[in-house]
Amino acid sequence: MGLIRTTFTTALLGATGAASGWAVWTRNSKFIPISPTDPIFSSPAYARQNPNRNPATQDLCQRKVPLNKIKPQLLEKDGKLVEAFAAGVWSGYGFAYQRSYLSKKYQNTTTTAHQLWTAPQFQSSTYEVGTQVTDHFEVVSKSPTSIVFRCGDSPLNTGVRDSDGLFEMKASIDKAEGVAVFELKSVFFKGTGKSTQKPMPEHIEFAHRLYTKLWMETAVGNCIL
Repeated sequence: MGLIRTTFTTALLGATGAASGWAVWTRNSKFIPISPTDPIFSSPAYARQNPNRNPATQDLCQRKVPLNKIKPQLLEKDGKLVEAFAAGVWSGYGFAYQRSYLSKKYQNTTTTAHQLWTAPQFQSSTYEVGTQVTDHFEVVSKSPTSIVFRCGDSPLNTGVRDSDGLFEMKASIDKAEGVAVFELKSVFFKGTGKSTQKPMPEHIEFAHRLYTKLWMETAVGNCIL
């Protein structure tokens, strides 16, 4: 999982250095357990990418926002809220350091020219299946409330990978509670061979949770008034 570890550590150092008050800023983002019966584990992508059902490092971050704080135009048509949420993840400064790192290493005018690299591209995309982001993420499924990306290596590497994962962005409406519910779900695993251990050590898992909270806040910022 070398690429994942390097990317998270590099990005976290840059992001937390730029946002010294992140602990207060991210206090409304909460981690909740992922059910063993979560649909992500029975998805075609998970079965295809983790054929041996190796153990996964996983987390689910949730943030609730009152509906009266959501941009009204995002509630007018199914799918617009989750698209804006995804755009906020990729175009926000929570991802800026990682985006710069990936751009310097992988952006070119040939093999990655079709991918999304800039804030205007992130903001205008509707994230259809097959959309590739910064040579590290690819949309593998989409619904009106959910966009799931494959991650862990270049999308140009289409086979089973040693370092692999799924990253779901979800935005749904709870009318009874009067809130929009935003979720970031990550599941990382070793795709090749057979393993009995999770792919990430505890300190990298901890760093990823901090980084996820930064992504959550910058993404929600793209959806609120």
